[in-house]
Amino acid sequence: MSIGGLLKRLDALGRRIEDVLLAILLTGMILLAGWQIVQRNFIGGGMSWADEFLRLLVLWLGLLGAMAASRDDRHIAIDLLLRFMPKKIKPLVQIMLHLFTSTVCGMLAFYSFKFIQMEQEYQTKVMTGLPAWWFELILPLGFGMMCLRYLGHVRRTIYPLPEEVV
Repeated sequence: MSIGGLLKRLDALGRRIEDVLLAILLTGMILLAGWQIVQRNFIGGGMSWADEFLRLLVLWLGLLGAMAASRDDRHIAIDLLLRFMPKKIKPLVQIMLHLFTSTVCGMLAFYSFKFIQMEQEYQTKVMTGLPAWWFELILPLGFGMMCLRYLGHVRRTIYPLPEEVV
């Protein structure tokens, strides 16, 4: 198997894992929030940890969604000027935008990692006494993955592999 074939298979596996995680998290959020509503309105109470857990799930869902959007360069973009630029300079502008995005994501990953270290040091707890950093690991992982993906977009703009040319 060629390296290109292996990379394609790994990319497909990563996409599938992200998509499945997104579906599981969204379904879990909907079910948990619905059950909380039923408990509060009809049973009289609710799970004390559920609201905080739902907030953490929103964080995970948001970052996994951003990672999924970054894999195909489908993030929200204001590219009005890019549409009217001459075709000759469009790739250069795209490279600059991807490098900027990658740099910002890299910085966010770095400082998220520092934040996780502080959370470990101060032993911050969430819900029923679980370490907060377990749930916050998505921050450096998500931003780190987006940093790498946008560097990949730079590489594809500069040097597309034969199977990437459409």
